Amino acid sequence: MAGDFAWIRPEPHGIHVVPADAWIDPARPVERALVTHGHADHARGGHGHVFATPETLAIMGLRYGGAARETPVAYGERIALQGGVFATFVPAGHVLGSAQILLEHGGERVVVTGDYKRLSDPTCAPFQPVACDIFITEATFGLPVFRHPPIAEEIARLTGALAANPTRCVAVGAYALGKAQRLIAELRAAGYTAPIFLHGAMERMCRLYADYGIDLGDLRLVADAPKGALEGQIVIAPPSALNDRWSRRLPEPITAMASGWMRVRQRARQRNVELPLVISDHADWDELTATIAEVNPHETWITHGREEALLRWCQLNQRRARALALVGYEDEDD
Repeated sequence: MAGDFAWIRPEPHGIHVVPADAWIDPARPVERALVTHGHADHARGGHGHVFATPETLAIMGLRYGGAARETPVAYGERIALQGGVFATFVPAGHVLGSAQILLEHGGERVVVTGDYKRLSDPTCAPFQPVACDIFITEATFGLPVFRHPPIAEEIARLTGALAANPTRCVAVGAYALGKAQRLIAELRAAGYTAPIFLHGAMERMCRLYADYGIDLGDLRLVADAPKGALEGQIVIAPPSALNDRWSRRLPEPITAMASGWMRVRQRARQRNVELPLVISDHADWDELTATIAEVNPHETWITHGREEALLRWCQLNQRRARALALVGYEDEDD
């Protein structure tokens, strides 16, 4: 492929779209950034001009402040960048507003997935596979051990623990963007209609989701409730809050954690998690490999996560692949 795709260049701090002088999810401020979604390891403040979905721009504005210039891009909208590059934002199924970015230049097509999952999620648009020459995929859970269970099973474990302990509460650690809202929406879909109590750090993001039509039902702040009112209730908080002074106001909490990493028992033990819930907003091993097979690109580039195992799977299946050494991308699902 020497000479092919010279217009897109992986650099340590992001993917550089050379003719457009633009970057995909750059790890440092740049003049032009195309952002796949609002998590802090993909979206950062300080860019001169940001291209993203309207939801992602709203999330970035809430969390980091707005950019000097913003261009909202709807799903399916094809926009022209400088240098003869075209970009189309396609649903990624990760969190509200998350997008894959299809880049086209000189008859060549590249898809940058950002983070994605294939399982259904009532809080965001579902992943859409897109034909391309190069497929640039994440690999957060790129090991065969990571196979996420049906979310209905994990929700049933959560509500079952609550029913079995009516004088306690279940305090669930969940990432404030995406995970918390999905957990609430899945509880509602399972028929749980009682109020759900939130740590104050969750309130603004849940309100933003509601502004975009995601009905999360009756949400209340822990700070506004007497301790007795929290018995037999579900509380959702940032993971860091479960072991700090804030949690002392909770009535004998059953400590839970919603994360794909709860598949690893050692991680659950390290965090003193009594009820590990394997709920992830990333593709698991089967989703990753099935997606590569479905898209069937000429070559797969693996951006971050467990790159070696997915690279080896591609090689064993006679698929051209390479691992990219990008920096600054964390496991926000943790």
